[in-house]
Amino acid sequence: MCEDDHHGVGRRALFVTGAAAALTLGTVSFPSEAADAAQASVTRTVRGTLPTGAPDFVYLPVEVPSGVREIKVAYTYERPTVPAGTAGNALDIGIFDQHGTELGGRGFRGWSGGARTEFFVRADDATPGYLPGPVREGTWHIALGPYTVAPQGLAYEVTVTLTYGEPGEAVKPVYPPSRAEGRGRAWYRGDCHLHSWYSDGRRTPAEIAALARAAGLDFINSSDHNTHSAHAHWADQAGPHPDGELLILLGEEVTTRNGHVVALGTDPGTFVDWRYRARDNRFGKYARRIRQAGGLVVPAHPHATCVGCNWKFGFGEADAVEVWNGAYGPDDEVSLADWDGMLVASVREGRGGAQGDKGRDWIPAMGNSDAHRDPDPVGTPQTVVLADELSREAIQEGIRAGRSYVAESKAVSLSFSATGPKGEHADIGGRLRVDRDDPVTVRLEVSGTPRCTVRFVTDQGVLHTSAVLPVAGSGTVEWRTTAQYAAYVRAEVRHEAAAGPLPGALAAFTNPIFLGR
Repeated sequence: MCEDDHHGVGRRALFVTGAAAALTLGTVSFPSEAADAAQASVTRTVRGTLPTGAPDFVYLPVEVPSGVREIKVAYTYERPTVPAGTAGNALDIGIFDQHGTELGGRGFRGWSGGARTEFFVRADDATPGYLPGPVREGTWHIALGPYTVAPQGLAYEVTVTLTYGEPGEAVKPVYPPSRAEGRGRAWYRGDCHLHSWYSDGRRTPAEIAALARAAGLDFINSSDHNTHSAHAHWADQAGPHPDGELLILLGEEVTTRNGHVVALGTDPGTFVDWRYRARDNRFGKYARRIRQAGGLVVPAHPHATCVGCNWKFGFGEADAVEVWNGAYGPDDEVSLADWDGMLVASVREGRGGAQGDKGRDWIPAMGNSDAHRDPDPVGTPQTVVLADELSREAIQEGIRAGRSYVAESKAVSLSFSATGPKGEHADIGGRLRVDRDDPVTVRLEVSGTPRCTVRFVTDQGVLHTSAVLPVAGSGTVEWRTTAQYAAYVRAEVRHEAAAGPLPGALAAFTNPIFLGR
């Protein structure tokens, strides 16, 4: 074993990758072959300390010779005690191969964030979160991500082991189909923000699929943090099943230091880079990357309070926004109000309208569980989408058009519509084309919501609140208005409020119906 200390400035170099500055440590070298034929592996250990204010990413170059079968990396770092309210140490890790670390990720071979303390990569297998494939000769880079650094600094130790020998047989990835047997044009339930053990989740794809079916879901989206390594491990969960077919979309939760965004339904094997901040003006490029790969851009939990979770890139590139994330809480209430403010702005500027309207750019809302591990429930909440069929393209089209509502569980179903005086009709996400003074009837039918209250929300605020629904949980609420009085109407179904001024938690809410020509 060889040990290198990277404390000295001479062992470091500062370079710019096209976005933020990054730190490169001294290169770790290995012999061209093991010195002892009986000893097929060689290990190097590197130690160092990162100061407060360290760059977002620190790269440790590793010169990999030919004839290497496997690379294995383990790391540890100190977690000193810090005063209350002060960030402690948190260090993420990943790896890039001989193709380099340039933005775009051509050299990307895996990322586990802070979920694992070691990983390996070889031709026939890799640790979850990492991509199997040949370990080719060249300069690889271990990527360290100091997420937060304590005032004492972040002392780390990285151990790299190369195993020599003939590579195993490369694995050809198999992906789930983009279409499942559905019910024709129908309402389909889905959860598009889920984590498996291929990032920081603790569930296998099989366990997630079983929970999704139990939650009454028709589709899910794989969205592990900063890696697409799970894509090739979902195919076995698709196809015919006694509990019904499950459409499995593939994606990623692009987890930057300035917020998270779900890449929803991208082409299999698509990687979306995350190594930039809002100030770098790079997000537009990677939002286009998501769409070029057939996916939707969905900012996640925009007002979450965890470090780096608050969304700072704006919503100009969003196809939808995740307003409700997991168990309903205060940050979701803020996200809901923020989204409603965007709806108001869209109609004030003449931009609100149904899919296909000229200049449409209102942003539909959705809800997802963000489930990671037990006891996180899959499908709480779930987005219910009106789609022509159970396929990737149809589900995405329904989400993009706003033909959807969000429900806390499979027990909740609703129908929301608006009608005009001459039989005009519009449903969720649509536009009721009536004159400004024409009478409009808004109608909500709901079930599975015992003792809840229905609210109709417009660009003028909450304009109608129903009586409490019966214990049976079903009811119909009607309200009459005009396009002059309400430019749009959306419905909220809320639980009984606890003591205090805040409304009760959501049981369901809809995307809007726009009123007027």
